[in-house]
Amino acid sequence: MAKILVLQHHPAENLGAIGDALEEAALAWQYLRVYDGAPIPKDLHGAGGLIVMGGSESVYQLDRHPHLRDEIALIESALKADKPILGVCLGSQLLAAALGAEVRRGTQREIGWFPVRLADAAADDRLFRQLPREFVAAHWHSDVFDLPRGATALAASERTPVQAYRHGERAYGLLFHAEKTREILGALIAEFGDGLKRAGIDGDAIMLEAERHLPALGRIGATIFGRWAGPIQGT
Repeated sequence: MAKILVLQHHPAENLGAIGDALEEAALAWQYLRVYDGAPIPKDLHGAGGLIVMGGSESVYQLDRHPHLRDEIALIESALKADKPILGVCLGSQLLAAALGAEVRRGTQREIGWFPVRLADAAADDRLFRQLPREFVAAHWHSDVFDLPRGATALAASERTPVQAYRHGERAYGLLFHAEKTREILGALIAEFGDGLKRAGIDGDAIMLEAERHLPALGRIGATIFGRWAGPIQGT
């Protein structure tokens, strides 16, 4: 059984719906709990792929978060080995940095439920083809990045030009969240609710909107993550 290495930056930021897709594809996974000080390996050591989850760190603050240097090096190793990679939120930023793109603070936070519109190239993409051209996704980020050189833009939002991209055939970055569950959102809002209020963001409203948006987003996430995971077994 192929095993997927998962870099986890916060206890609440688990695989969520991605885990369901991995199970459906008969893939095992191993969390590396970066938030608990787990060391980052230099390569995947025979793992079938790499998933890099979200977190509160900023890629441009490497002196403050030195472990991110090791994560970027691991992503570079996985790219060189042509291993399947999935970066979510912070993970998409780290993948972009590994590919040479600039990651920086956005002009405004994008936290809550906002539409994502697929690019024309998504119509021929293995993960995004035949999905709705526009859908509402969960968002929780302050940082943005340029499209890496040689990458294909797959989605954007009104506030953020690069919401999803592909590099080569096996490396994907998703800034938006299609993996979120009620449990994950509830845990994040319980921990960061006061900070959200100071920023003028209503955590309770995010949870109320989740009841409306999660069913459709869950179906989209199941498609995206299932297509990412499906070909890995046996490769």
